[in-house]
Amino acid sequence: MSINLNIDVKTNISTRFKNIQRKLDNLPQEAFKFFRDITPVARGNARRNTKLNNKTIQADYPYAGVLDKGRHMTPRGMRGSEQAPQGMTKPTVNFIKQRVIQIIKGR
Repeated sequence: MSINLNIDVKTNISTRFKNIQRKLDNLPQEAFKFFRDITPVARGNARRNTKLNNKTIQADYPYAGVLDKGRHMTPRGMRGSEQAPQGMTKPTVNFIKQRVIQIIKGR
């Protein structure tokens, strides 16, 4: 009886870990979609030039740093986009943290 119980527990735990791993493996794509969706749009250049390279999100356009810094005051006036007042990285990191918690809870 205890052997069967151990096997069942091990199988259930193994299945649970596999499901968690599968969802964690998909997290870079989810984070990329989130990042790109919150990237401001004027002419679409920023979104068009945001790519997922392996597990790295690359914003490949000259003003990426300005947009990612969020809406902020400079000596020359306001910079950044009203569409992404916190930039894109900070909200994406928060999304990833929340998503990891959901995944561990089985959602």
